Amino acid sequence: MNDQPHSAAVATDWTTVRTADGPMRVFVARPAQPTNRAVVVLQEAFGVNDHIQDIARRYATRGFLAVAPDLFHRNGVGTLAYEQHAEAMPLIGAIGPDAIITDVKAVVTHLAERENLPVSRTAIHGFCFGGRAAFTAATGIRGLGATVVFYGPGIAAGPHEVVDRTANIDAPMALHVGAEDPTIPGDQVAIISKALTTAGVTFESHVYEGAGHAFACDARPRMYVQDSAELAWQRTHAFLDEHLPAAL
Repeated sequence: MNDQPHSAAVATDWTTVRTADGPMRVFVARPAQPTNRAVVVLQEAFGVNDHIQDIARRYATRGFLAVAPDLFHRNGVGTLAYEQHAEAMPLIGAIGPDAIITDVKAVVTHLAERENLPVSRTAIHGFCFGGRAAFTAATGIRGLGATVVFYGPGIAAGPHEVVDRTANIDAPMALHVGAEDPTIPGDQVAIISKALTTAGVTFESHVYEGAGHAFACDARPRMYVQDSAELAWQRTHAFLDEHLPAAL
C-alpha cells in the first residue's frame, strides 16, 4: 500500500466494543485532524496482526478514522503467524455470516454513538477472510458509505457463501482479485458480478493478471505483486474519495 508516509501525529490505541456475543477488542488509528469519515478494516485469516494495524495507520494518514475489530474474539486466539495457515482455517470456518454481521454492526454503532460518524460516512474494507466478511456485512447493514473487497474467497461457494443475499446490498462496492488466485476462480468472480448487476448495486470488479491470492499483502513477500497492489490501492482510494469524500 504505497501511500503517504506514516505520520507521527496518528494516534493508535485499543478499545472494547460490546457485541451480542461478548466484548470485542478493536484497534483504532486516529488521524491528526478531526474527520468526517471512517473505515472498518477487516482482518485476514490471521487476526488483527501488525499488517492489519499498519493498514489502519495508513488509512489514518489519509484522514480516515480507521478501526480493526478482532473477529477472533469468540475463541480468544488473537493473532496467528502467516505460517499457521492450517491453524487459521478452522477458526475462520467457525465464523458464519450472522456472527460477522453482529460484530460489524456493533462497530458501526460504536462509530455512530461514540465518534459521531454515521453509517453513511463509514466504509468497510476487508482482506482475504475479511473480504468475505466485508461482503457479508454489506448484506446485513443498510446505508453503508462503501464496501471494498480484496481477494475474498467463499462469497460464491463454500459453507458460508452469501451471494444469495446480494439483493440486500445498497452500498457501492469495489472488488479486487488476482487472476491466478485459486481460492476465487473466474467462474466465481462472474457469479458475484452477475448477482451484483441483477441486484442493481453500483460496483466495480477488477481482476489482476499475473497476481495470486493476497497479492496486495506487502507483509508476505512471496505473494506480494507490487504493480497489481499499487494499482488496486490507487483504484481503492479513488473509489472511496468518490463515494465517501472528505469534504461534504
